[in-house]
Amino acid sequence: MTDTLKRDPAQKRLMLLMAILFVSYLCVAIPLPVIPVFVTGKLGFGNVYAGLGVGVAFLSTVLTRGYAGNLADRRGARYAVRMGLGFYTCGALISSGAGFLPYAPWLAYLVLIAGRLLVGLGESLAGVGIILWGVGLVGPARSGQVLALVGAAIYGALAVGGPVGLALLKWFGFSSTMAVSALLCALGLLAIWRVAGVAPSAHGKRPAFTNVLGRIWLHGVVVCLQGIGFAAIGAFFALYFLHQEWHYAGLGLTAFGCGFVLVRVLFGHLPDRMGGLPVALGSLAIEAIGQILIWSAHDPSLALAGAFLTGLGCSLVFPAMGREVVHLVEPHLRGSAMGGYAAFQDLAYGLTGPVAGFLADRAGYGSLFLVGGIAAAMGFFIALYLYRANTAVDARNPRASGD
Repeated sequence: MTDTLKRDPAQKRLMLLMAILFVSYLCVAIPLPVIPVFVTGKLGFGNVYAGLGVGVAFLSTVLTRGYAGNLADRRGARYAVRMGLGFYTCGALISSGAGFLPYAPWLAYLVLIAGRLLVGLGESLAGVGIILWGVGLVGPARSGQVLALVGAAIYGALAVGGPVGLALLKWFGFSSTMAVSALLCALGLLAIWRVAGVAPSAHGKRPAFTNVLGRIWLHGVVVCLQGIGFAAIGAFFALYFLHQEWHYAGLGLTAFGCGFVLVRVLFGHLPDRMGGLPVALGSLAIEAIGQILIWSAHDPSLALAGAFLTGLGCSLVFPAMGREVVHLVEPHLRGSAMGGYAAFQDLAYGLTGPVAGFLADRAGYGSLFLVGGIAAAMGFFIALYLYRANTAVDARNPRASGD
């Protein structure tokens, strides 16, 4: 790896960019298990409000992905990332204010929601910008590698951020926990100045965003269905353990993240080598098994094993399908396409929180993971349809498939 970095300066800049993303994304990762505990414990609200406190950031991201992609295409990836990290920092600082209002729970909750909305906007800008920046550094032929590294940085942060967030909450309280997440993101914002930017792609004809979305929506639906399992783990795994009176509640995201990063590190090259759809099919099958294992678990070790398997399965779905998306659109539309594509994953994260909270109140926390397993199975069949459609096209046009 060291020799490769010395020979390839672009690869070195890409790895530095991913390291900065890892540190910055702790601003998103640390609050994930903390917010449900704070909302249900200190504020005294139910699971629906806890899920909304987590999910509203992802809904904010969904609504701004088109804007973020268009901005990154026009102004450049570096500009979008700087703006995104700035919103991260501001959102975390505002969220910390909720901890100073324990005797005004509704006001505290509204302050929290305001901060989470800004974090969601930051995620929209930073997420699209980082992907476009990485593809610009190493080229579209290695887009699968870029997306795999982005995911490794993000879910590595999730693996660390879960237990760190719960430990900080226990030792220092909610406001200090949010302040730490803001500080880490601010450090990333300072470090990003060291990484060389890439010029925006030459401007061509820009169709409506809905036109771009029409080309990639099925790929997005697969990622949306894949994201439900992770969203359930992120928002309710800790509460599931606490309800069962099991130990190690903070290790759910760690188990998920370890599986996720392991696959990204060892097999992140597979989408570029084998094609995105075959990799997605195997991944979705593993995720479904992991979710069913959590649902059926009768002790914490089985539930943690299910979270680990879910991480293994989720790991390559986003880069695998994203590789297909990158090759479906013209270079000057890649930011918009990736913005629309990523919005489907955000939609899963945003809707799963409140909907899962509603379901948990009526059917128990375990039912959330049964739904996650069914969703992964549905994603498998859509990916299978796309694979067969592509195979049929290649059979009719063998010259195109060999290019």
